[in-house]
Amino acid sequence: MSSIRLGIRENLSQFSLLVVVNAFVGAMVGMERSILPAIAEEEFGLVARSAILSFIVVFGLTKALTNYVAGSFSDKWGRKVVLIAGWLIAIPVPFLLSWAPSWSWILGANVLLGVSQGLTWSTTVIMKIDLAGPKNRGMAMGLNEFAGYFSVALSALATGWLASRYGLRPQPFLLGIVYVALGLGLSVFLVQETSHHVIHESSMTSTDPRVDSLTARQVFWKTSWTDKNLSAVSQAGLVNNLNDGMAWGLFPLLFAGAGMSLSEVGVLAAIYPAVWGLGQLFTGAWSDRIGRKRLIVGGMWVQAGGIGVVANSSSFTGFVWGAVLLGAGTAMVYPTLLAAIGDVAHPSWRASSVGVYRLWRDSGYAVGALLTGVIADAFGLFAATSSIAFLTFFSGLLSALRMDETHHAP
Repeated sequence: MSSIRLGIRENLSQFSLLVVVNAFVGAMVGMERSILPAIAEEEFGLVARSAILSFIVVFGLTKALTNYVAGSFSDKWGRKVVLIAGWLIAIPVPFLLSWAPSWSWILGANVLLGVSQGLTWSTTVIMKIDLAGPKNRGMAMGLNEFAGYFSVALSALATGWLASRYGLRPQPFLLGIVYVALGLGLSVFLVQETSHHVIHESSMTSTDPRVDSLTARQVFWKTSWTDKNLSAVSQAGLVNNLNDGMAWGLFPLLFAGAGMSLSEVGVLAAIYPAVWGLGQLFTGAWSDRIGRKRLIVGGMWVQAGGIGVVANSSSFTGFVWGAVLLGAGTAMVYPTLLAAIGDVAHPSWRASSVGVYRLWRDSGYAVGALLTGVIADAFGLFAATSSIAFLTFFSGLLSALRMDETHHAP
């Protein structure tokens, strides 16, 4: 153990490799970002918003549940095994999306995509936390989420362009074959196990058995409710992905309804995750300097403002400004929430706590798709987006009242 060192610089080659791997993870989900709602309407004749958003519901539920088990699986069997398993499950996804004969096959592809994302993304998060140690945890999460969500944006932009040039299927989804091949190859042949870094960090942390020996049930309740910091982070994560599910499913329909072309919808769908991804290069490290709470609360409120701008716009410029604000607010929140979990959770049960947090966070996709679909069908797109803006603002207020600062910079 004496040769093991914690820190991004001390583990730069493996850390950088995991950043690249997570870029391919993000690119997989980015394939659907700009064109799947259009496929639902044009190829399969779906009209009800709740039916169109069903792919986000199944994706969110399967990813959320997989996140939960990914943490405990990583503790039991090691990180690398779980990462490789996630990529193997992703292999059929681009083929199903390219040639699915019915909408039920699209839903099946999203079940597989959700399981794959839960295993791969959770594991890259956990491995970077393992390598970085407590000093640069915010920066580590910023780099991880930057790679993932900037790739979401690039992939959404690429598939939107391909769809406008060659049609909705199959050409845009063939990119997924390349993503899977590269992600799986890097994970099998170059990624190294990081569990020994956890053992090393645990040896330098509290040895009180009441702190470092918790059952899975205890970790679940501690993260979900009994620890006010962990529970505040979990609810903020859920609402964050709730509004992301709304943006994923409803924004393309809102943009198209305002007269935007398919290529313009692709650009608008890419702006939000691009700002989100790039912003995390700075916000993760910023949280190491100023703490987590201010960025979490402020970020939720900036997101609420961005959604409100989109809801009240009808022009390309207005949509751009709303997407920029939503992306900036999400960048403030996303890596900071993960870093706060790492601040509070003991290394021995940290992976499981991350899994519980990600269970609640990605449940937001399903909740957001269901809630906004029902509201949109009953009252229209404006009511749906405005409701989510209000809910996001309230989540920030709840974090402000319930959460303490979890990180105190030296």
